Amino acid sequence: MPPKKAAATSSSGGGGKGAKKKKWSKGKVKDKAQHAVVLDKTMYDRILKDVPTFRFISTAILIERLKINGSLARIAIRHLEKEGSIRRIVHHNGQLIYSQYTPRTTLPYFLRV
Repeated sequence: MPPKKAAATSSSGGGGKGAKKKKWSKGKVKDKAQHAVVLDKTMYDRILKDVPTFRFISTAILIERLKINGSLARIAIRHLEKEGSIRRIVHHNGQLIYSQYTPRTTLPYFLRV
């Protein structure tokens, strides 16, 4: 009986000669993004209409949601800020963060009577 037991353990294969070699996966390949590099009239109208309604606006957000190039996203953000549609929250090195423009109609809490 002992020889039978030894044969059973070697075939179930934890290691040793009988174990198969691990195959490495090739890895996942991300598809190349096809973003617009030229601004046409429809995209310009969409930027003017949709972007000021976003709660949080940055270059990365515009690239992801509108499928435009990074340089176009930066130009669009600059244009909307000059127009007064959005306001800057943070300017830190290359990361510019904006929000929708909401004019204050109420007084601050310390000026209320």
